[in-house]
Amino acid sequence: MYIPEIDRDEKGILKQIRCFALDMDGTVYLGEKWIDGARDFLKAVEDAGKKYVFLTNNSSKNPKAYLDKLERMGLKVGQDKIVTSGMAAIDYLKEHFPGKRVFLLGNELLREEFEQEGICLDEKAPEMVVVGFDTSLTYEKMCRVCDLVRQGLPYISTHPDFNCPTETGFIPDAGAIHAFIHASAFRYPDTVIGKPNAAIMDYLARRAGVKKEETAMVGDRLYTDVAAGVNNGYYGFLVLSGEAGMKDVEESSVIPHLIFSSVKGMIPFL
Repeated sequence: MYIPEIDRDEKGILKQIRCFALDMDGTVYLGEKWIDGARDFLKAVEDAGKKYVFLTNNSSKNPKAYLDKLERMGLKVGQDKIVTSGMAAIDYLKEHFPGKRVFLLGNELLREEFEQEGICLDEKAPEMVVVGFDTSLTYEKMCRVCDLVRQGLPYISTHPDFNCPTETGFIPDAGAIHAFIHASAFRYPDTVIGKPNAAIMDYLARRAGVKKEETAMVGDRLYTDVAAGVNNGYYGFLVLSGEAGMKDVEESSVIPHLIFSSVKGMIPFL
């Protein structure tokens, strides 16, 4: 099994990339702090005549919240630069479950986003369940969602991540909520939208107007970010600034096309 050397691009892959789909948490920032060299990388991408899009599984924030956060951190970009699992889930619902009443396990920002896009939220008599990364989770909410899943309603989730990286470590993410629901209701989601699954990557290609073979998915997790690229016709690059380390690579069935200490390491090869 060939594992690329860290901070090397012997095959000149980066020269072929026209668009970088960048994970956010653990890849370009941690909390409210930029990862060292991330701003330099974004500038270098634009200077090279290439583009970038932020692609995050984190559905606890809507696009405006991400834009506001980036602006607080000194980067002003348009909404065209943001793709979230929440956005992709809404797109999926409109295509596969049009008009259905949805019980949404999510915080207020995600609820606002669903309602603004015309998704009917109904806690009393829903026709299906959508689970996101709910940072306002309560035991009452967990009881209700388990009841609905146990009843056999269609059950989808925005993304599979078990943990969300922060400045001080990790906090339980949507995948941990799935595990709780499974322990009680004995079901995992019927469909998971976010990375590494095809739904969000197909949505990315349509929304950003990119060719998969000229786009790299860059992130700090093998089982979501890198797999999203490798398994869906994109390149998959791993950065070691977040969750995964080289030991994880050695034990993984998902092998990145390239590996860098951080996004800064790509700059010389652009």
